[in-house]
Amino acid sequence: MPNGPSRAAEADFTPITPARLQWQDHTPVATDFDDPYFSRQDGRAESVYVFLDGNQLDRRFAALTDGDRFVIGETGFGTGLNMLLAAKRFLALAPAGAGLELWSVEKHPLRREDLAHALAHWPELGGPARALLAQYPPASPGYHRLQLADNITLTLMLGDAQALWRQCPAEVDAWFLDGFAPARNPAMWQAGLFAELAAHSRPGATLATFTAAGFVRRGLIEAGFAMRRRDGFGGKRHMLAGHFGDAVWQPARSRRGHALVAGAGLAGATTARALAERGWRVTVLDPAGVAAGASGNRAGVVYSTPSAHLTEQNRFYQLSYVHALRWLQRHGFPGPDQGHLNGVPQHFVDDKQAHKIRDARNSGAWPETLLKPLGEQAMELVGGGYLSPPAWCRHLLDHPAIERRAAGVSDFQPATDGQPVRVRLSDDHTLEADALILATAGAARDLAGLSWLPLKTIRGQVSYCRPTAASAAWQQAHCHGGYLTPPLDGVHCVGATFDLHHLDPAPRDSDDAANLAQLRQHLPRQWEELGGDAIEVVDRRVAMRCQSLDFLPLVGPLPDATANPHTALPGLYLNLAHGSRGITGTPLCADLLADRLSERAPPADRALIAALAPERFILRKRKKQPDWSP
Repeated sequence: MPNGPSRAAEADFTPITPARLQWQDHTPVATDFDDPYFSRQDGRAESVYVFLDGNQLDRRFAALTDGDRFVIGETGFGTGLNMLLAAKRFLALAPAGAGLELWSVEKHPLRREDLAHALAHWPELGGPARALLAQYPPASPGYHRLQLADNITLTLMLGDAQALWRQCPAEVDAWFLDGFAPARNPAMWQAGLFAELAAHSRPGATLATFTAAGFVRRGLIEAGFAMRRRDGFGGKRHMLAGHFGDAVWQPARSRRGHALVAGAGLAGATTARALAERGWRVTVLDPAGVAAGASGNRAGVVYSTPSAHLTEQNRFYQLSYVHALRWLQRHGFPGPDQGHLNGVPQHFVDDKQAHKIRDARNSGAWPETLLKPLGEQAMELVGGGYLSPPAWCRHLLDHPAIERRAAGVSDFQPATDGQPVRVRLSDDHTLEADALILATAGAARDLAGLSWLPLKTIRGQVSYCRPTAASAAWQQAHCHGGYLTPPLDGVHCVGATFDLHHLDPAPRDSDDAANLAQLRQHLPRQWEELGGDAIEVVDRRVAMRCQSLDFLPLVGPLPDATANPHTALPGLYLNLAHGSRGITGTPLCADLLADRLSERAPPADRALIAALAPERFILRKRKKQPDWSP
């Protein structure tokens, strides 16, 4: 992406400072604002009165039908009380086939222990509150997607309200204009924020807030909201409620259909599962079966690359890491004999890497809940670990809405004039569907019209080593110049080579020697415990990784490369080039694609979506900028 937009977007994301609290009886009070998070009189009743009743949510939830979606936006998450109450009301009143999408911003999030303390007073919040606590994100800037129930998501945006709502792809049906009182927190209650609320409102969207301050009412009216006073809660005289524009509000609807996913590796399996969970019927196409390519190594490491600089690339590395951990937690993976998520020590290979990772830790961009020191020569990626990629793919594809077919894509035609996508298979059959997602790594370039894809192929060889009595007791995977895993499926994985120039698929003894030499150099104790010069390599595996020229995957609609790259070929999508980060990056990319196909707002900011968009390479050649629309 050109430097200008990247720098502008980067300025919207800064390290997060958690909230500082005082507890007055059972009420949390923000030290920096000298204001309670909810009414000391009855916080639950106030939230219901101001925000749920102020937006007529009971009536609107009850009127929803299967496939409808309702979006609530909020300007101050705090303890999450407002959103959790809305979630409980939605579960009680809306049909199971409708969806609730919650979007909330918080500049100073509570620490998890403080959040748990606050929510302990309302056990009736039940499942959504437990899901929030289980998935509560680290204090890292940006967009964090949580699953509060099968049909309820919460995207928690950590950072400045105006900046993150400006970057947000969502359109809102009801607003909770919350936050500390305007007199205590004037920086938030500004005309710029009111304009962003209007820009993200669907026709007829409603708004409610506890304050009746005159400048707030006038600012919202100027932004396009029709506002009125109503009686306030408890001892408060007034509050404000209103709506956007003159249109009669109608709920949006989610799109569902039949999708073809080409590729049964990590990219294809996560994409298929994300679509199936949104109500799509999915056919996964792969002539070689599940995880037959680069996703087929016996073990892989869930890790990331910390950096102090919050560029789109580095934010993707961080956000996809915590997103992948939430996916794994939600799916109960890995199970016994499939791996373990117990942290990954990253050993510094040189002073440059040491400075980079220490700078990330010291900057606050990577909080202590994600990155912690291990002596002088390593940092631990908290929550990371190792797992079996093939087992993960099979787990993801085990869903009643997903079927597999042992065939590849030979050719395709985009959807035109209301007609579906047509796909010719390698077995000479033809399928029709509403969408085709190519998750076939470098093989996508072999299809007609896709030779322009800016992909490079990297040969990697992993060495499988026999455990010793000492190494069998290892518990953690380690990253250095390569990686080392505890025994899984009876062997340690030691890898991996990185070869751009020789793409011979046959294994080489010299590559095993290189893997072991790198292990000896960076992890001499582990090399010795594994057997030293007597390490026994019992097997090896060669795979071809696919990477883009800027190291980010290609995720989004397939552009018309010959005519207008801003125009997508209807019904065609890419999910390619995850390189050596497939376990970590694919869950977030799958959600981005599945939301786009389902006509929902994806869990990322506009700048990050544009940074992953396949058309970025064409536009760079033409010295143009990607369209930031989701």
